[in-house]
Amino acid sequence: MNPAPEAPSLNRLVLTAELVARGALRYTPAGLPALDLSLRHAGTVQQLGQPRQLQFELKARAVGEALTRRLESLELGRTHAFAGFLGAQRNGRGIVFHVTELD
Repeated sequence: MNPAPEAPSLNRLVLTAELVARGALRYTPAGLPALDLSLRHAGTVQQLGQPRQLQFELKARAVGEALTRRLESLELGRTHAFAGFLGAQRNGRGIVFHVTELD
């Protein structure tokens, strides 16, 4: 008997957030430009038919020439739409939002 095929995993986050902090441009060991960011989201969602207020900050990272160049030019305090995926931080404590697209 063959085991059932696994369902494909899905890890995609689309978030409207304010850019609140941006680290200095650095380079990965592979030589790719990278930026560490801090994003703040505030809004309301529906949960069980009731409005729920949300406000949180999230660590984020962007890698690649075109994306880091665009992020360097953004004004702090402005809201944008970010898309990407979630991954573990290097130390294994917490998560980081890997930004791959910007509005």
